[in-house]
Amino acid sequence: MIGSGASSVEACIDTIEASYEFMLAYAAQGRDTEATGSASIRSVLKGLREALEALPNVLSGELRQDLAKTVDFSDFLKLVAVDAGRAGVAIGVVLAVPSISSQLVDNLNASAHVRTILTDAFLIDETLKSFQRHGG
Repeated sequence: MIGSGASSVEACIDTIEASYEFMLAYAAQGRDTEATGSASIRSVLKGLREALEALPNVLSGELRQDLAKTVDFSDFLKLVAVDAGRAGVAIGVVLAVPSISSQLVDNLNASAHVRTILTDAFLIDETLKSFQRHGG
């Protein structure tokens, strides 16, 4: 997982997607208590929250550099910042509990806030790829 020093949109999106896949697998394990280890759910959630915190800034920088001449993304950037913030708050609630169960992660996965930022990430990724393919 990346830290708060995420330097690219691609790194943030990769972390968001990989974290969500890990969360799905963790939710399916049926754990009542938190598993520990190098790839613990807690470390994954911390990395996810860091990527969400970084995403609006790195996205803003990338969009300004590459696309500001052709498209005004300011409203979308505000939306991503709000969505990332809301998902980060939900993740913070889960990180605050002493032991993270599979059921708790399953509920986090189902959260509209997490699903919204995941969808934002897919939209960002495909938008940037489209501009790259078409010389935008």
